[in-house]
Amino acid sequence: MEKKLKHLELIQNVINRLANSSFFLKGWTVIFVAAVLGFATKDSKPHYVWLAAIPTVSFWLLDGFYLNQERLFRRLYDAVRETDEDEIDFSMNTVPFKKSGDWFKAIFSKTLLPFYIPIILVIVLVLIWKLVGNGTG
Repeated sequence: MEKKLKHLELIQNVINRLANSSFFLKGWTVIFVAAVLGFATKDSKPHYVWLAAIPTVSFWLLDGFYLNQERLFRRLYDAVRETDEDEIDFSMNTVPFKKSGDWFKAIFSKTLLPFYIPIILVIVLVLIWKLVGNGTG
């Protein structure tokens, strides 16, 4: 039972690191978008607003990658949990658990959409405000 517990602990550590990476990525997204939008509105330069969209989409895709990897390690965890003690090999290979479209599903998951869609909407609204109202409201 000791081998199984150690293997499960190793997998759980990876899951925790992936979740922490996702958390920090969301924090950097908010900080970066706020800074770029602040500069764009301060300097009245609407083309700067688009600079906020590029890293936001990039961070969204990377966050989807982290979420997908986390899900793969959760599947590995479940498989190890059901494996006999004498068959524990400490494998961290998640390839057997991959399914077609997993990353796409992760990007548009109910955990990422409510975070990234409002940020994209704010960027679009600020851009419209800068272009139409010329920011002189």
